[in-house]
Amino acid sequence: MDETTPPEHLNPLERFGRDIRQVRLARKLTQKQLGKATGYSEGYVSKVESGTLLPRPSQKFAKGCDLAFGTGDLFSGMLERIDQGEHPSWFVPYLNLERRASRILDYSTNVVKGILQTEAYAQAIFRSYFSRDEAEVIESKVDARLRRREVFALDSPPILWTILHEACLRTVVGGAEVMAGQLEFLLESADSPNVKLQVMPFSAGAPAASTRPFTVLRFTDSRTVLYTETRVGGRMHDSAQTVDAALDDYDLLRAHALPPDQSVTLIKTLLKEYRA
Repeated sequence: MDETTPPEHLNPLERFGRDIRQVRLARKLTQKQLGKATGYSEGYVSKVESGTLLPRPSQKFAKGCDLAFGTGDLFSGMLERIDQGEHPSWFVPYLNLERRASRILDYSTNVVKGILQTEAYAQAIFRSYFSRDEAEVIESKVDARLRRREVFALDSPPILWTILHEACLRTVVGGAEVMAGQLEFLLESADSPNVKLQVMPFSAGAPAASTRPFTVLRFTDSRTVLYTETRVGGRMHDSAQTVDAALDDYDLLRAHALPPDQSVTLIKTLLKEYRA
């Protein structure tokens, strides 16, 4: 990043890096000193300030800067807004809740849930949905999607229970190689203590409940929220009647889906087909 570049010509991460550098210099700190204060290396700080760190600086670093600089939540809030800017505005309310949920109950009917997508699978999805966008825009969206996995690195990560209709596994996104990689990642995720995975097979017949995808978020304060999505956007529901109906639907779906061990077996079978 050229120091003479006008701010309006910088991308959000370059502006973030420039602001970090300006405050660091005003506080008379070296990159090495800031790195020590935030728990990162001098090289890490240098890449942040130049806007070249990929995929982007961590929230831990941003919060460390706020603490070292005495800037409250300035940089952590700035980084959060950058994240939000890479998602559709209607999705941001869900995203904020997903980061705080203690339990995520998801039913996916056509494509794998975003938080479980591989980079190649997400790229194929976005290239299809946003075929007129430039490659840099697509990559930004992919990076934002992959960063959703950071919730599993929290001290108290959520439990994700996902039911994937078999259509999610058989709909070829990006080709056989991409699908093989996606199924391999699902198998890895199923081994995690924080992920419970079931498959709703075609052989189950007519859906036991909803035919549309939905997600239920549960929180430690006993609050529960339902999220549904259509082609024109997403919607949050918190009325007791609506949420209870969704939970009843989810119980039915879990009862009719394959048990976790049989679900893994089916995914392995399909993986062999894609590899062949």
